[in-house]
Amino acid sequence: MKAYHELLQDILANGTKKEDRTGTGTISVFGRQMRFDLSEGFPLVTTKRVPFRLIASELLWFIKGDTNIRYLLQHNNHIWNEWAFKKWVESADYQGPDMSNFGLRSQQDEGFKLQYEEQMADFVKRVLEDERFAEQYGELGDVYGKQWRDWTTREGGTIDQLKEVIHMIKTNPDSRRLIVSAWNPEDVPSMALPPCHTMFQFYVAEGRLSCQLYQRSADTFLGIPFNIAGYALLTHLIAQECGLGVGEFVHTIGDAHIYTNHMEQIQTLLAREPRQLPTLKLNQNVASVFDFDVSDIEMIGYNPHPTIKAPVAV
Repeated sequence: MKAYHELLQDILANGTKKEDRTGTGTISVFGRQMRFDLSEGFPLVTTKRVPFRLIASELLWFIKGDTNIRYLLQHNNHIWNEWAFKKWVESADYQGPDMSNFGLRSQQDEGFKLQYEEQMADFVKRVLEDERFAEQYGELGDVYGKQWRDWTTREGGTIDQLKEVIHMIKTNPDSRRLIVSAWNPEDVPSMALPPCHTMFQFYVAEGRLSCQLYQRSADTFLGIPFNIAGYALLTHLIAQECGLGVGEFVHTIGDAHIYTNHMEQIQTLLAREPRQLPTLKLNQNVASVFDFDVSDIEMIGYNPHPTIKAPVAV
């Protein structure tokens, strides 16, 4: 994961201070690229523990075309909670304590943090137990899964981009149109969070499948390790269905930033020595990307340094 550490060091050395939507503040650089040879091991950061099960369940959620956090919560995955929770506490139906600016306030006020945790726990419980509540407040809008699997056309039809690109890899692997886009300008206003990883393209050569991702905005401490592993996993899944080996994952980034409240965590991470990369084991009996379950995906030999916690900017 040398490329990841070099990106962090680049931002620290060359980044510009910028304000941002969350009010937290960042230092950022523009236009960077990392490359990972997937034949050399699975690119899961080892200088802190990254919860691979969350990455796998999130990716399968995208692949299913799901946009409701209920599936994630059923798999004990809470990484999208804050965006759905924000929709709930800002609604006319919410009658609890004021949760405005809850992301920043929960970092600064211990009493508020306890209130926040109580309200979040109640919200999660209701999403899991009340299907009608989940339909209204667990829904994130037309985010990744919708665009990948059910892109709406101007004529009112839909396009299953992911299914079509897999078909093209099998039937026309030299095509330069092996592209899936999550950035739909018409749908951006209806999304809880407009897609950060906006478009990806596949490339087949010498029997190996490679993938390049364009990411418009990258939280390099919390988000990027998930994004690298998520798209590496997607490449492996599609390669298995298409009978191909794996090539490279190429990660191209627009605004690559470090939040100002992640600086201490970054220094801790960079002081650690990277360890050997793990390997990915997939259930070889699963023939289609769309049939995978979390239990079909296993990470072998992952021996990271301890977890480094950091607040999420919402």
